[in-house]
Amino acid sequence: MDSNPALCTAIANQITTTPQQRITFAQFMDMVLYHPEHGYYSSDAVKIGFQGGDFFTSPNLCADFGELLAEQFLQMWEILGKPVPFSLVEMGAGQGLLALHILKYHQLHYPDFFTALEYIIVEKSPTLRQEQQQRLQDLPVRWCNLEDIPPNAIAGCFFSNELVDAFPVHQFILETGELREIYLTTDQNEKETNAPCPSFVEVTGEPSTPQLAEYLDLLQINFAQSAYPDGYRSEINLAALDWLSIVADRLQRGYVLTIDYGYPASRYYNPRRSQGTLQCYYHHRFHDNPYINIGRQDITAHVDFTALSRWGQKCNLKNVGFIQQGLFLMALGLGDRISALSNQQQPLSQLLKRRDALHQLIDPTGLGGFGVLVQSKGLDKTEISQPLKGLILPE
Repeated sequence: MDSNPALCTAIANQITTTPQQRITFAQFMDMVLYHPEHGYYSSDAVKIGFQGGDFFTSPNLCADFGELLAEQFLQMWEILGKPVPFSLVEMGAGQGLLALHILKYHQLHYPDFFTALEYIIVEKSPTLRQEQQQRLQDLPVRWCNLEDIPPNAIAGCFFSNELVDAFPVHQFILETGELREIYLTTDQNEKETNAPCPSFVEVTGEPSTPQLAEYLDLLQINFAQSAYPDGYRSEINLAALDWLSIVADRLQRGYVLTIDYGYPASRYYNPRRSQGTLQCYYHHRFHDNPYINIGRQDITAHVDFTALSRWGQKCNLKNVGFIQQGLFLMALGLGDRISALSNQQQPLSQLLKRRDALHQLIDPTGLGGFGVLVQSKGLDKTEISQPLKGLILPE
């Protein structure tokens, strides 16, 4: 398969230097995606989009996704009393398309808001950051690390689209009713064959940290119940909680908006979902084997929105609402945009292409089924009482 030999060797070296000759799956996934030199997101391997990409996101379809989000950000600014600056912090900005669509829309339709806006991008991938800087060079955007933002510095909104699913996850399996963590070690049989690219073998052991059990306690998930079969396997995203803690600490007043594919905990850890949610994306095909195409494919796991919601409350974030992306965009005016197509004088092929793009954004079996979680911090009673447009269900 198309694995990066240098990355495989680096992972094998990491394994051999640990006392127990093993690493957690979370450590493996972190190296595969974010190794400084050879990780998928750190190198030229990452490809987003329809042509030659491994996957695409909502901004790749059309500008409407960003423009409708822009309408929601405008209302947030108004609810907060039109602070200057109003900071929009996009975390994981991909190719910069979403930022482009949001900023151009504000610049054209809401110049007062555009003037008050401070747009910040937090991007871990050097390759993607370079692409963003090239695409957004004529717009007022600055880049920084999340950790570099001072505590309580942001009045505005932290937001992300398909970010949390790419955080490294711990994997576990139930063995005779006990929760065991999945670790990786090197394949000892390969030492005699001098294989150019090391491969890895799963082994199980005691959980690497008590935080795994604490996570399940937070969700009130009890795997001792007989409903869970032996061999049941899933993931725990501790990195998502660490990330949300930092975001909540940096936000003084405003919102956190998280868009991603995922489930509430009751569906995530349903006994019937016995093999978890881990998926790999390679050239627009997905599969569940993270041990091939190492460093050349994306690895993701669905987001547990219950965990983000409950952990956020511990971090002084209030739950504003949770809704499907399709309903969220319809509430912000996507239905009006679909209706307006019948009055537009364009070639039929262009109209059909645009209609298809808009429908994909709200398709409940695809992008429209994504979750949208909104949390807030520092709002007074009057501000809290004003419902966000995107959370008002269309009648």
